[in-house]
Amino acid sequence: MAEFFDELSAAHRAMIAAQPVFFVATAAEDARINLSPKGYDAFRVLAPKRVAYLDLGGSGNETNAHLLADDKGAGGRITLMFCNFRQPALILRIYGRGRPVVPWDRGWDELAAHFTMLPGTRQIFDIAVESVQTSCGYGVPLMTLERERPTLLKHHAKADPAEWAGKYRTRRTSIDGLPAKPTDRYIAGAPGTVPD
Repeated sequence: MAEFFDELSAAHRAMIAAQPVFFVATAAEDARINLSPKGYDAFRVLAPKRVAYLDLGGSGNETNAHLLADDKGAGGRITLMFCNFRQPALILRIYGRGRPVVPWDRGWDELAAHFTMLPGTRQIFDIAVESVQTSCGYGVPLMTLERERPTLLKHHAKADPAEWAGKYRTRRTSIDGLPAKPTDRYIAGAPGTVPD
């Protein structure tokens, strides 16, 4: 049976910390629903009503565009889901409002201090928790993690910075044409500047 909570408890935090993967969903009016899996050590519970995750460059920037399109002054709607693939069976969803924070934004340094930057980091999503839901998860299989897939990190670590910047500079819209906030890779020690 599903239960709702106003904020994340210590038990919720422990369940989240044990998961090697989570899922992010966003939607904007007249656009496709976006659903993405996320791995690596990229999620943080910052407070009972605030979470964040580190986002690496990938095939698109749908979450960024959806949150901006759906922003009603408190950030766009976002849902995060964690499944316990071990015992006990449990699914945890976080419903909230999020915003993309890029390296040249106010608030970046405070958020970035919670993470170890990974190759290809382009933004951090800062999310205000509106509610938390748990449900049984009896239909989720029992699985064990073999290992993280290193491909994306290797790709970003060896990428030519100029080529990378040129590629992501053109990604200013979602697949449905919604505008996205420009992003660039975070480079430690480099001054934050807005890409062309």
